[in-house]
Amino acid sequence: MASTHNYVKDYPRPQWVRDEWQLLNGEWGFRFDDSFEGENGKWYDKLDADRTIQVPFTYETKASGIGEEKFHPCVWYERSVSIPAEIGDKRIILHFQAVDYEAKVWVNGVHVGSHEGGYAAFSFDITDAIKVGGDNRITVRVEDGNSTMQPRGKQRWVDHSFGCWYVQTTGIWQSVWLEYVDALHVKRAKITPSMEEASVTFEYELGQTARSFDGLTLQTIISYDGKLIRSTETNVDRRFVKVDLSVMNDIGEWKVHAWHPNHPNLYDAEVILKKDGKPVDTARTYFGMRRIEIKGGRILINNHPYYQRLLLDQGYWEDTHLTPPSEEAIIEDIEKTLALGFNGVRKHQKLEDPRFLYWADRKGLLVWSEIAAAYEFGDDAIERFTKEWMEVVRQHYNHPSIVTWVPFNESWGIGGISKDRKQQQFTESIYHLTKSYDQMRPVVVNDGWEHTSSDIITLHDYEELGSVLEARYKNKDALLSGDMPHDKHHYPFASGYSYQGQPVMISEYGGIAFKSEEGWGYGNQVKNEEEFLARYEGITQAIKNLDYVCGFCYTQLTDVQQEVNGLLTIKREPKIDMEKIRTINLK
Repeated sequence: MASTHNYVKDYPRPQWVRDEWQLLNGEWGFRFDDSFEGENGKWYDKLDADRTIQVPFTYETKASGIGEEKFHPCVWYERSVSIPAEIGDKRIILHFQAVDYEAKVWVNGVHVGSHEGGYAAFSFDITDAIKVGGDNRITVRVEDGNSTMQPRGKQRWVDHSFGCWYVQTTGIWQSVWLEYVDALHVKRAKITPSMEEASVTFEYELGQTARSFDGLTLQTIISYDGKLIRSTETNVDRRFVKVDLSVMNDIGEWKVHAWHPNHPNLYDAEVILKKDGKPVDTARTYFGMRRIEIKGGRILINNHPYYQRLLLDQGYWEDTHLTPPSEEAIIEDIEKTLALGFNGVRKHQKLEDPRFLYWADRKGLLVWSEIAAAYEFGDDAIERFTKEWMEVVRQHYNHPSIVTWVPFNESWGIGGISKDRKQQQFTESIYHLTKSYDQMRPVVVNDGWEHTSSDIITLHDYEELGSVLEARYKNKDALLSGDMPHDKHHYPFASGYSYQGQPVMISEYGGIAFKSEEGWGYGNQVKNEEEFLARYEGITQAIKNLDYVCGFCYTQLTDVQQEVNGLLTIKREPKIDMEKIRTINLK
């Protein structure tokens, strides 16, 4: 495995790294605003915070220093930031990796921008509101709500936790940071590998339109394990620049260093924007050469069928909830997933911290990326969901570890999809919209049941007995005819849709819990490790025995609040011998 040379510990956005940045996590002033009086009262001029909070942990968590689980619809943050005079005439970009749900931001009392959506990253150019060489006041107002048309995932919308819905997340829940860039800079790059052509395409977007493009060039340098592969420099005559580069080389025996779970090779890339030959902006990124393909009812990685052994991962921690407590905690989850004999995760109802995706890229962990669901269909839900979904697809596109997009789960927010053409058309539109941006990856529409347009047919079944599970799925034609429910309750397809030869996966099963009065699991709870392993092996082997099924996803990695069916506790302690689970998975 070739390591990337752009890695900076705790850097919030490992896919696009610059040298000049400042992390703003830590202590902020904080204030509740239950009566929504703050904006009229001009709290952005002076907050008069009555407590402090540790960003990026939300007030509901112990790690925030507050630990109050009661819902508050509006919260305010404030902190002072010193901007060094040495930055000169550079632009100052304020980044938020995730704020739930509606954020308004002021700098020194000047409104600099707003953003809606709890999972997508966003940023504002705050240069014109900043006093360089002195202290500056950043104020953030966050409004959250209990609307079921708001994409919220596993966050409850009532005042108590229930079923598999947990304490809400309100406010800043991922890193806040500053970045200093030249007025002429590269905002982003969309990186698309082509295994067939042994090449990679960079689609660049400049941060702002230049008054003149005279003398402007863009250099792209690709290396592998520190060794130069290719370098090219092109003139820039517009805001959008496309560059195609071959990665064919004689450094290794196979000429191209492919990314694969068994050997997650990564190329480094350095992007240098120049004015009259002088660098004005440098960013470092990386990419993986890999191909995902659907063929003959199988999912192929780099032209070969690959059986996916996934683990449902909701990404919750005891004291920090949705926010990873540290980068080390992220790495621990990935390493334990791999040690258990799984080769991927379905990140359930959550867009994870970009550092998780970086380490998945590094360690070869496959990721099914799933967004938070709304729970009611309507015009407001359509607009909110579509906007945020495309934001996150665009932001996470470059990660080679992401091999599948999952916009919908179990008809959440589209409860009438079985018959309702409006809801069916909505899911079709998201499918095709995703495909218009990303031709590489399969898209699963309505994971679990009632599929419309979907590249993979994914079924959920929490049957306890392996023999019953295997018998239920043995007759593929009958199962996928659409005439019978696949798990006693749900049909594989929405009305008017049918099986078109797609791969089939059991994308939720298991959920076994030990006897406990503290929470729940799926089916009867087991008494001891022996019972657990017998049931786990029975249902897992039953799925493996189905020759047309090309993978599974077991529920789940860890316990989450009242749901106690994890292979690990919420503290990440194994409940069963991890090697025994690994043996069954690899059998």
